Amino acid sequence: MSDSAEMTLTPEWDDDERMNVMFSEFKENRDVNTTDWDSKMDFWTALILKSCRDRGAVCVSLQELNQTFRRKEKTPLGLATVLQSMARCGKIQRESEFAANVDCGWLSWGVGLLLVKPLKWTFSTLLGSSRVPLEESFVVIELVKEKAAELLRVYRGSEFASSSILSFPELCSLSSDVCADESTLCMALLQLQRDKQVTVSLHEGEKIVKFCQPGQDRVSPVSDVDVGIYQLQRSEKLLGERVEKLGLEADKCKEEARLLLREGKKSQALRCLRGRKRVERRADNLFAKLESIRGILDRIAQSQTDKMVMQAYQAGVAALRLSLKDVTVERAENLVDQIQELCDTQDEVNQTLSSGVTGADEDVDELEDELKSLLDESKPDFPEVPASVLRPSGEPSDLLSSLPAVPFGRLDITAEQLEAELNQLTLTDSGFEQKKVTSPARRLEPAQ
Repeated sequence: MSDSAEMTLTPEWDDDERMNVMFSEFKENRDVNTTDWDSKMDFWTALILKSCRDRGAVCVSLQELNQTFRRKEKTPLGLATVLQSMARCGKIQRESEFAANVDCGWLSWGVGLLLVKPLKWTFSTLLGSSRVPLEESFVVIELVKEKAAELLRVYRGSEFASSSILSFPELCSLSSDVCADESTLCMALLQLQRDKQVTVSLHEGEKIVKFCQPGQDRVSPVSDVDVGIYQLQRSEKLLGERVEKLGLEADKCKEEARLLLREGKKSQALRCLRGRKRVERRADNLFAKLESIRGILDRIAQSQTDKMVMQAYQAGVAALRLSLKDVTVERAENLVDQIQELCDTQDEVNQTLSSGVTGADEDVDELEDELKSLLDESKPDFPEVPASVLRPSGEPSDLLSSLPAVPFGRLDITAEQLEAELNQLTLTDSGFEQKKVTSPARRLEPAQ
């Protein structure tokens, strides 16, 4: 049964007419019908990527594709051409070439992932050959990059993130939900090594993987310090497992002693208790060693933190020195003096402008005084009114006494002369209105 029955393929898969066209061989010359040729190529390229992604695979072979896309006892005739075109575009690459382009050390792993066609396959060209071997395995570059990124994300989100070095079995266990098999894991590691995110080496016949830590652009080579830390971590893990195992053994001895005591076998119960004491002493000794190892690891972690802080200090000092390269105390004092001088100049300018506005105000005041004097000069001169006239009513007034006596005899002046003289009399600043005398005869009648 083909794999196509287990996955969701394109809706066109059930269209017999359309599939007959797609299952046919490609034309030898693409220029005969460019649209048809490109349409068929895009169809199979997208379907190959989809099938590999659905299976969680990053490698594909012509034999697998023939089995996967088998339909009604027919296999597509143009898959070899599709693989050639994908290789020409850089979408796929031979496993041997992919590994050789990363690091030749990977070829000596012996994990059975490639392994390895003669080197002539590495340097031979697929594009010049019209035949693709059925069992030749190709790496799908897009998918292996996706797996590599997912593997790195899983590592950084796990409990091993604080450990830069992992053993290969630990990494296999960690990536079991990401990589379907060991071959897929190795391809993802190859891609990460190409991206300078991991490095792989052998330690006492065991493969170890070092990951790039956050804040680093690329992973550093495995050093003696890294190997020492890895050995301490392994010892910590082994001692922890032994202490846990001894604790279970002590609990078992205690339970056996309880059962024997219930059965009345006191001597055997005592032997079990003695054995429990021995186990507990061994556990205590191992636990003390375990604590010593943990203390050493804590000091190493602290020293690494101190180193990072020192590096940050050095970078800060270098940056500060560079930023203060052209800054001196003399230049700073000179700048301060210039600023003070400019501030003084600005104060003088402001004072000058302010004094100019005040002088203008004084000129206006002088003009108003002059205008007032002109108004005073334009007023007519009136005779001075005696002060006694301004007295309040009810008080005795000397106005009548100041007037000439009324003649009792016959007047020697005519009425016209009196009227003219009265018309010239006016009262000023006393509130009296000038009264025009119309009839002197009525004012001065002779006494009867």
